[in-house]
Amino acid sequence: MTPPFLHLPPTDRLLSSRTGWTRAHWEVLADHLLDSLVPYATPGFAQYRLPGRGSWSGLVSDGLEGYARSFLLAAFRIAGAHGEVDPLLIERYAQGLTTGTDPDSREAWPRLTECSQQMVEAASIAVGLHETRPWIWDKLDTKVQERVVDWFSGFVGNRTWDNNWRLFQVVSEQFLASVGAPFSQSDIDGGLDRIEDWYVGDGWYTDGDGRNFDYYVGWALHLYPLLWSRIAGEDPESGRTKVYRDRLSQFLGGYQHFFSTDGSPVHQGRSLTYRYAALAPVWMGALADCTPLPPGRTRRLASGTMRHFAERGVPDERGLLTLGWYDTFLPTTQPYSGPASPYWASKGFLGLLLPADHPTWTAREQALPIEESDQYTALPAPGWLLHGTRDDGIVRLVNHGSDHNPPDGPGNDDPHYTKLAYSSATAPDAAPHAVSRTVDSHLAVLSPDGTPSRRRRIHPVACEGRTASSWYEDETQGCRVETTSVLHGPWEIRVHRVDAQEGATVREGGFAVASAERPVAESGPGWALARTADGLTSAIVALHGWQDTAVARDVQANAYGPQSATPYAQTAAHPGGRSVHVSLIALSRDTVHPQALRESIAVEVTDGCVRLEFPDGTVVSV
Repeated sequence: MTPPFLHLPPTDRLLSSRTGWTRAHWEVLADHLLDSLVPYATPGFAQYRLPGRGSWSGLVSDGLEGYARSFLLAAFRIAGAHGEVDPLLIERYAQGLTTGTDPDSREAWPRLTECSQQMVEAASIAVGLHETRPWIWDKLDTKVQERVVDWFSGFVGNRTWDNNWRLFQVVSEQFLASVGAPFSQSDIDGGLDRIEDWYVGDGWYTDGDGRNFDYYVGWALHLYPLLWSRIAGEDPESGRTKVYRDRLSQFLGGYQHFFSTDGSPVHQGRSLTYRYAALAPVWMGALADCTPLPPGRTRRLASGTMRHFAERGVPDERGLLTLGWYDTFLPTTQPYSGPASPYWASKGFLGLLLPADHPTWTAREQALPIEESDQYTALPAPGWLLHGTRDDGIVRLVNHGSDHNPPDGPGNDDPHYTKLAYSSATAPDAAPHAVSRTVDSHLAVLSPDGTPSRRRRIHPVACEGRTASSWYEDETQGCRVETTSVLHGPWEIRVHRVDAQEGATVREGGFAVASAERPVAESGPGWALARTADGLTSAIVALHGWQDTAVARDVQANAYGPQSATPYAQTAAHPGGRSVHVSLIALSRDTVHPQALRESIAVEVTDGCVRLEFPDGTVVSV
């Protein structure tokens, strides 16, 4: 149920049979978010200083972030309504520009300096100013316009971080060009040229050098080039814009499968506190007229996600977006995340720029593919398999390609990137004390003192159909692990080839399930499972090479709830050399019968090959 304090309109089950949401719901929610920020504004509305943990950039930068990111939402609301909004909304953000760019003001924004957080926020302001040009920029006093230009000029010829940040410079300097201010064409061209180095095919980019695949691909690397095109006014059928439109179309064909029936996106990657910013590329596909999704499916997907969060307390009773997923949960954030960082969620409202009579708003909702049949989607570029099941609506992501590490060096072990699997119904145990143990969705080789190996750098081998493979090694543990995942029905079968030292222990965990109540734990010969009170079950079934099974528990480690539990399988002391381990991983809202699964799947292991025979007669050789 949606909390009553949101005061949403009645649902419309004729137009939106699956979510009940219409454009009016989006407008009311946008207004609620914007109005709820007013008590936290500084007197001149140049900053919004919200409660919560500060970022490493400091109070003033965090206050600017509050202005800039909420201005993005205000801009979509204002422009989408052709200025027919509460005049106070326009006045607040115009006043903020006047105050924030006044160097003598106590609310003055920090200057744009090399690689400063202000660069991120400036891009939101540039986009907002472009979209609201008739209602804000054109009505600013000339001296204020000059101060705004002077503030943006900190971009010109300056250096940004060599990742999605290059695009913040691109859109900001293109805005300068659009108002006749000095800018650097080489900065714009250089930024747009640089993302070509990161394009890996099939609509996918990596965010900077390395294998950095996450939601930044959609809400940054696809979004900003087409926002640049809107500011530049480039012909959509020519030049760079045509390339960006074609790539986004390819991307969305697979991206639509990241969203569950209940609207939750797969929980993977950094900056997850931006939540429904994940909808930005979906809306941009409609806005740039390059989406392969029918209009009714675009709205069903977007409204489903927005409703999902609204029904789970996002925003909270104060009308604020907190640092977390549902509730506040800081391990979901990064050191650069401040109390206003979640307002990059504003990108999820991009669809308000579509006219009210656009087919995306007027067509009847259309089912998602997962609502009609089980879905299996191979994404070779990032090295991912997506697996969605119709019966329970869950989407699982099998990860054989994204580790968020630079090309060289030892690499880091980030629980939001290096797990074997993620899903739309679970989150990794991400608190520091849990990361040190690394149980869930990981094949670990444990030294005699219990220290687990780390899957820091993922080396993809193959990703096609319903199978994907990769390997990792941990020199400190003297081990190498090669894993092949096979999807069959609602299950994932993992085949591991492990090279380890004598005396080591091999352990594999399934999905961590979490809730406010302590999950139920059960185990039997060759299997273990954990189940939440609402029926979400995570199970591991030992098919070959395991001796013991059990359930590990944790507290205050998971974004989905304070009590988490992970089923796992484990061996006795490794004899040294090479071993093979086969397991079945299940995550379902249906009843899981692990003993029956164990008895119904035949596994034959010979030199260099594992033969799997499933109950329906399907045979797969790995």
